[in-house]
Amino acid sequence: MRAGSSGTCSVCRRARWELGIAIGFLVPPVLVPNIQDRDKLAYHISIMFYIIGGVATLLFILVIIVFKEKPKHPPSRAQSLSYALASPDASYLNSIVRLFKNLNFVLLVITYGLNAGAFYALSTLLNRMVILHYPGEEVNAGRIGLTIVIAGMLGAVISGIWLDKTKTYKETTLVVYIMTLVGMVVYTLTLNLGHLWVVFITAGTMGFFMTGYLPLGFEFAVELTYPESEGMSSGLLNVSAQVFGIIFTISQGQIIDNFGAMPGNIFLCVFLTLGVVLTAFIKADLRRQKANKETPDNKLQEEEEEEESHTSKAPSALSEEHF
Repeated sequence: MRAGSSGTCSVCRRARWELGIAIGFLVPPVLVPNIQDRDKLAYHISIMFYIIGGVATLLFILVIIVFKEKPKHPPSRAQSLSYALASPDASYLNSIVRLFKNLNFVLLVITYGLNAGAFYALSTLLNRMVILHYPGEEVNAGRIGLTIVIAGMLGAVISGIWLDKTKTYKETTLVVYIMTLVGMVVYTLTLNLGHLWVVFITAGTMGFFMTGYLPLGFEFAVELTYPESEGMSSGLLNVSAQVFGIIFTISQGQIIDNFGAMPGNIFLCVFLTLGVVLTAFIKADLRRQKANKETPDNKLQEEEEEEESHTSKAPSALSEEHF
């Protein structure tokens, strides 16, 4: 695998996670209908849990049988150097301390948590917000969630390809974050217009950037923290996302109950604005890219170009002497 394809690989891995969320939006409203009979409701919920348990068990077995700890050969020179620099006596605590001394990474942890937390809160409370304005549309609420995630998967793949071509991690992350904020504002203003098809469009546009940002954050974190373990940086991003997700879900839920859906969404817009500002202060210290530039292939290419340059200059010099 070439080093330059890391962005696409990362977003493809993340896209599988997003596909699971998409299925989670679509299937539960179908399996658990909105009925008043508690016994029937409990029966439908138990069926859904049995299905989830069966799928999770199957995946657990596949992980044990199929998955390997790491590839036989490092996918890039940067990864090879990371393996070489890794010490068997390395302390988990020391690695955490080093990561938190990296100001750029700390800012990314906060901004990623704000964005992902907003997404988690929005996903959790989407059904409630849609039903508040469109009673009886539980199934369509799930479809709107599906639209958000599918659009985000598309956005993630496009962003990954763009990263591989341009290596503009900071600029791409900032632009996607700004567009996430714009999409959230538009979604907030159109949710109560009374036209469900408008909500599908605005929610999909918001999801294209909001969900598409999530794999970008992981890829940017790896660049900022190299040669630290990718699992370490990804784990801290996930912790931040879960913490902010819990805080935002509880807070927005209370705001929706007391003031309505629009104030709840404005609450998220405020924190997304803060995320945009903090992202602007992150410096593009692309450590992994610097390591990849030192590959033998690049050196060989530079030597060939230099040799071609000398060869092209030789006839010119002879011509000048002739005249």
